[in-house]
Amino acid sequence: MRGLGQATYFNVAITFDATQRHMTIHPVIPSVAACPDASGGSGGRDLRIRRSERLFCAVLALAALTACRQPAAEASRQGDSLTSALQPRLPTGVKLDPAAPMATVGPMPLTMRAAPEGNAVVLSLGGHRKQGLQIVNPVTGAIVQELPQASAFVGLAFSSDGRTLYSSGGNQDVVYRYDWSDGRAKLRDSLVLGVKASPRASGRRYPAGLAVSHDGHMLYVAENLADSLAVVDVDNGKVVQRFATERYPYDVAADSAGHVYVSAWGGHTISRFAETTNGWLRDDGRLPVARHPSSLALSRDGTRLFVASGSTDHVAVVDTKARRVIARLLDPPPAGPNEGATPNALTLSPDGTRLFVAEADANAVAVFDLTAATSNVSSATGTDRLSGRIPAGWYPCAVLSTRDALIIANGKGRGSISNPRGPQPQTSQVNTGNGPFYTLALIDGGLMRLPLASTTGEPLTQFTARVAAANGWNNAAKPRAYPPFEHVIYVIKENRTYDQILGDVRQGDGDSSLVFFPRTVSPNHHALAERFGLFDRFFVNAEVSPDGHNWSTAAYATDYLEKTVPSNYSSRGRQYDYEGLNRNSLPDDDVAEPANGYLWNLAEKKGITFRNYGEFVSPARDPDDPLPAGYRGNKPYLFSNTNPRYPGFDLGIRDQHRVDVWLDEFNKYVEQRNLPALEIVRLPNDHTSGAAAGRPTPHAAFADNDLALGRMVEAVSRSPFWRSTVIFVLEDDAQNGPDHVDAHRSPMFVISAYSRPGVIHRFANTTDVLSTIEEILGLQSMSQFDHFGRPLRDIWASAPDLRPYSPIVPSVSLDEMNPRNTRGARESSRLDLRIEDAADEDLFNQILWRAIKGDSVPYPKPRRASAHELKTGE
Repeated sequence: MRGLGQATYFNVAITFDATQRHMTIHPVIPSVAACPDASGGSGGRDLRIRRSERLFCAVLALAALTACRQPAAEASRQGDSLTSALQPRLPTGVKLDPAAPMATVGPMPLTMRAAPEGNAVVLSLGGHRKQGLQIVNPVTGAIVQELPQASAFVGLAFSSDGRTLYSSGGNQDVVYRYDWSDGRAKLRDSLVLGVKASPRASGRRYPAGLAVSHDGHMLYVAENLADSLAVVDVDNGKVVQRFATERYPYDVAADSAGHVYVSAWGGHTISRFAETTNGWLRDDGRLPVARHPSSLALSRDGTRLFVASGSTDHVAVVDTKARRVIARLLDPPPAGPNEGATPNALTLSPDGTRLFVAEADANAVAVFDLTAATSNVSSATGTDRLSGRIPAGWYPCAVLSTRDALIIANGKGRGSISNPRGPQPQTSQVNTGNGPFYTLALIDGGLMRLPLASTTGEPLTQFTARVAAANGWNNAAKPRAYPPFEHVIYVIKENRTYDQILGDVRQGDGDSSLVFFPRTVSPNHHALAERFGLFDRFFVNAEVSPDGHNWSTAAYATDYLEKTVPSNYSSRGRQYDYEGLNRNSLPDDDVAEPANGYLWNLAEKKGITFRNYGEFVSPARDPDDPLPAGYRGNKPYLFSNTNPRYPGFDLGIRDQHRVDVWLDEFNKYVEQRNLPALEIVRLPNDHTSGAAAGRPTPHAAFADNDLALGRMVEAVSRSPFWRSTVIFVLEDDAQNGPDHVDAHRSPMFVISAYSRPGVIHRFANTTDVLSTIEEILGLQSMSQFDHFGRPLRDIWASAPDLRPYSPIVPSVSLDEMNPRNTRGARESSRLDLRIEDAADEDLFNQILWRAIKGDSVPYPKPRRASAHELKTGE
């Protein structure tokens, strides 16, 4: 919580009484060591602390005098206890237990660099709401300077003399050049990599990682969408060379001998280049390293290159003279598949003997003590094995080791928390992210600093235990007990919150003022919740559809997806690469695909029957295609196991048609007694087309979706498979609406003859559903999130209720169309509804609200903070 001025902080412990909805705040006195010294510095360095900050720290010092006289270990234990008491649960199901106080910074700080003066760090923000640079005092958490950019993506580099700062401009196809003086930056100009067709057009080069040549005359730029390295002569500002790399180059490292290394986020190699006698580069081949290499760290002498491979949970170590991998540093979770830690940023200790690895999905920093051979430092005494982990905030994606401290930048900070001080929701969020209900706009980053001395020995052991506890890695396995299910039908819908649909069900924790689709519009959703169970503590893991469809089918979202979606969704360029296609075509190696694949790959490995309806499909309309027109699964196993008549996301096609197609095949399975063990069915029309003229009204679109779901349940309940089938229904994400508990809370249905009625308050999320499906069908797990999930073992009745379900026809007509020449129609004409979530979602939500509630009912304000921690589940 902020105190005097922007830069001062104190900590609080918050307890929340779910029954009384009462929040209590307990102040936690910080250590005197957290404040600057009397000279305004730390370790003798001038930190230019403002007078108000010194006064505030002095007051805190007096208040904390007694606490600071305690032995250090006792004070540490006290802090640990208070921190552990907070532990909010994230929508991913894990908890946060950061090792140090966390200052709020801008969203998704993808890169961090130390200022030349040593008293600040520079962050490159790649969030939805805000992109650009922040200069932050890591000791106090003060944001010293903020430099908005139209776009920013990954790259940050200081010149060798410390007088110039370069920042990648992402979608603008430029590198911004700042003059650096006295701890602040001033924009000088921009280095143009390519000319866009128009200012609003998507960038074609999309600069990412940056490095400066040893003599300072050349800037090396990874062009993420052009699959190339650009060499810029900084003296004249011109691109003088370009070299091909593998797909989606990410980071660049340059050594003092003139070698340049470029990682390939969508490939398996590092591209190497060597300086010639005239100072330019020549291609020096490629080094095979690992799948989808991203962040790079080069040893001080340039003999060792450390390469992160996020989706395979390891860091490859390259001997740059021998040009080969000499070690692989493994950091997967302690059990299950090797996916889910997500190493995505690296830093070496000042002496080069230790490697710190930001683990985005473990919410931790891994510590490796290196051998002499791996580090090429004779004094190194490590083993190259994981020494321990340090608990961080949500999604750490930058880490920096200084002389005496470890600094961690967390992309998503403290988690999904509503912001009552935020701007009014009527403000458009495009490029500003001002819609306080919108999930991506709720996210802020967090910055932590802790002494290097606490990253070894007993403190590291204790930190490691805390990381395991926060991630649920210590949870004991429980007996698996399920009804005699042999078939799972998994229905994935689009983008609704709990309160939008079920907020008027009095038995649950709902807010009826936020209901968009009441019982008259969604009678089957209401009836199914009342008969088969009302889950009012279900949360989607995802923020939006790209991660939503990956979390829903792979129990994981890669770092490529997490780091590019905020730009794509805030109209800062890039294409929708997230459901099998890259750059609108089928790739040989999908940059966004998890290494362990998808749910259908588990079915393939197990040898069970599987059928796909509309998930990860592309329309096949090529006249030269020898196969009949239809919908193709865009993954190898989907291609031969997808119903070609079943559409994917296309709001011009009714869900009634989708269910007709599904029923045709289901009835054949009934006749032949061979229903697949697993079906995935996409029902997208609850997304709606807003107020688009000539399209179904929001009520009609949702009624279409509602009746389609009811018809599916009826068919199964009247079939011989009713006793042996369970239907799971969830939204891929909850971005398109408000919810008074949390932006990630969403409806979920578990429909079977063995489902118990009543309200189920226990925490559950998307990956818990996947974990349940896997246990029922005897499948493996895909990531740490389903492996350590909380399967729904405790919700079943002992005896089946075999009564068939009769669908209810909604009161609203499915033929009800939006009128033309209305405010909503005009605004909706600006929305891109061809693919999921390409539209301005804040505007879309406001259109829906007015279409349903009328202009006289104001768009609601946020109600309260996140309540993921209300129910802890199993």
